[in-house]
Amino acid sequence: MVVAVGPRIGERICPMSRGWESKFVESQQEEAARGRADKKNRPLSEEERARFTRRATLELARTRTVADLNLATAPARRLMLERALAALDLELTALDG
Repeated sequence: MVVAVGPRIGERICPMSRGWESKFVESQQEEAARGRADKKNRPLSEEERARFTRRATLELARTRTVADLNLATAPARRLMLERALAALDLELTALDG
């Protein structure tokens, strides 16, 4: 028996069978895994490959810009890097949409 704090302190709560619920969750997880596997196995179209490459390039540029910004001390350089970072974020957002 499990003793838990319920409507009344110390009320005993009988464990309930969760058979159908856990099977439902399990089937949802299997479907999601199968969907991911299907996406991984099919070849990317030219457009998808270009988008993937562009995203990777933008993310690398963003990582480099953040690293440079953390090291920059000159106000003009920091301003330039902050603007570059904003532009990269804008491009990444546009790529998602």
